[in-house]
Amino acid sequence: MTLLETISGPRDLDGLSRAELVQLATEVRGFLVREISKTGGHLGPNLGVVELTIAIHRVFNSPTDAIVFDTGHQSYVHKLLTGRQDFSLLRQTHGLAGYPQRSESEHDIVESSHASSSLSWADGISRAFQMTGQTNRHVIAVVGDGALTGGMTWEALNNISDDNTRKLIIVVNDNGRSYAPTIGGMARFLNTVRTRASYRDAYLTSRQVFDKLGAPGRALYRGVRGGLHGFLSRVTNNEALYSNLDIKYIGPVDGHDVEAMREALTQAKNYGAPVIVHAITQKGRGYSPALLDEADQFHAVGQIDPETGESLAGAGGAASWTSVFADEMLDLATQDSLLVGITAAMLRPTGLHKMAERFPDRVHDVGIAEQHAVTSAAGLAFGGLHPVVALYATFINRAFDQVLMDVALHRAGVTFVLDRAGVTGPDGPSHHGMWDLAILQVVPNIRLAAPRDSIRLREELREAVRVDDGPTVLRYPKGSVGVEFEAIRRLADGVDILQESTEQDVLIVTVGPMAGTGLDVADRLAAQGIGATVVDPRWVVPVPRSIIDLAAGHRLVVTIEDGIRVGGIGTRIRQDLRAAGVDTAVTELGLPDEFLDHGTRAEILAATGLTPQHIARDVVAMVLGSKLPHARALAEDRTETGPISVTRSE
Repeated sequence: MTLLETISGPRDLDGLSRAELVQLATEVRGFLVREISKTGGHLGPNLGVVELTIAIHRVFNSPTDAIVFDTGHQSYVHKLLTGRQDFSLLRQTHGLAGYPQRSESEHDIVESSHASSSLSWADGISRAFQMTGQTNRHVIAVVGDGALTGGMTWEALNNISDDNTRKLIIVVNDNGRSYAPTIGGMARFLNTVRTRASYRDAYLTSRQVFDKLGAPGRALYRGVRGGLHGFLSRVTNNEALYSNLDIKYIGPVDGHDVEAMREALTQAKNYGAPVIVHAITQKGRGYSPALLDEADQFHAVGQIDPETGESLAGAGGAASWTSVFADEMLDLATQDSLLVGITAAMLRPTGLHKMAERFPDRVHDVGIAEQHAVTSAAGLAFGGLHPVVALYATFINRAFDQVLMDVALHRAGVTFVLDRAGVTGPDGPSHHGMWDLAILQVVPNIRLAAPRDSIRLREELREAVRVDDGPTVLRYPKGSVGVEFEAIRRLADGVDILQESTEQDVLIVTVGPMAGTGLDVADRLAAQGIGATVVDPRWVVPVPRSIIDLAAGHRLVVTIEDGIRVGGIGTRIRQDLRAAGVDTAVTELGLPDEFLDHGTRAEILAATGLTPQHIARDVVAMVLGSKLPHARALAEDRTETGPISVTRSE
């Protein structure tokens, strides 16, 4: 039995020697490479926090002490040490989530995988512990991996520094630069002195003495303290920054030395006030293929060969939505020098990397700062450029106010390209991009497009960047583009007719990649004698006039989208029909207004009823149960052959 297999909870670490802790770290890395190579997942970040996480659980007592992971993609080691060692279904249905999840363990607190929020959580939790008399409980926030570029982090630090009596430890996982050795003896001594209770008491007493001397005394105090900071900043570069926030700083510490981390965390724990522990770590530590990956040190991988790190995905195949955007964006940028790109720490994942390689001065990565990205884009538009802001759909939620008040209100020509829209699959509730359509369509003067395939993505992007009097949005899902669906004809306002029937029973309005589902539904209805017209609006907001005209000529309208049903495109179409005096019945199909667990896109769509068979069965029931003349005749024709069925080989 390995050491790792003997760990069923954090307190099993207490009896391990230094040598055994080192052995455990080695076993954890081997486990991560072996298991994640089978399932895919966040490999590099977790390889970088092995010793750091072991030290946290050795010093603190989870769940009495609350551990909060920023973003949470580096929580795999935490899962292992808290008794979750079955990674066989990681990020799959009925398996472990890729982020902390309360339903899995009492040791998990923050489920959201949106970065830069951990310090605000820690601020609130520590205040609650203090106010309710839970003075024996510590709060540990693990932040880093880019999260410090988010403005919310600094808002939290500002508030944390307002109260020096809370037991709050901030572990800065600094993997943004190369390995640094364990701090030297002088710095270690200063860390020890600064975190002694006697030092803190002397500091508070001296400040009170100087305060009694009035303005001259406070000025003298600032001078003395400033001189001390100048000396300390030469020993530890970050001391000046954090101590100016009235937060004690320990570090830098070798994040891969369990004993050094244990000592630093113990000092922080004993201080009894907010402390920052600065740990230098190496993303992908201990796994050569990750360290040699210049892009992101195997931040997230699919199935790979554990020996070589090579992807096991077959070569070739359908292009991804992201790659189609990347190529088209580069083409457009080559033709138009006024086009600029903006992203928030996702240059390669969103596809802006190709443009950045060709035009480095025209692509701006602002870090994990979506709010800043959007308002900065408004400023770029004012200056005469056309910005294309590329984000994951789930992250546009964080910048809604800026889209509304900085872009739309000022009628700025900004294009938003939202990758991973709709159901994303294995990353779970906080990564599904299912709210964008409902949230963004309330923005005045906005135009929303949902391409159904690669051809439409290219043409709609070209259309979007020509709009200079308001925001435009393109949204598409994760994964391969798949089949291209050509239109029978295109109407004057850009609506594509994908399929028509002489019997105008049902108008099926599909949003983006749901076109394939709509066409399949139409075929199933036709097999039962129900005529269906299938249309792709291409630009779904504002609702094209031809959609209203087509709806007036049909008996039932069915909308199919992979955004939430409540307040979605179907709702917008229903409202516009009523405003136009069209009383055709509308059935809106989409995702439920609930948080959807992790699983494949196909599994989630099936679970939510968005499969062709399920939809067709429901539509048949609606048509036959209605008072429509054609439906009554159809029902009478079928009385001799029994109830209608839409069962069909899948």
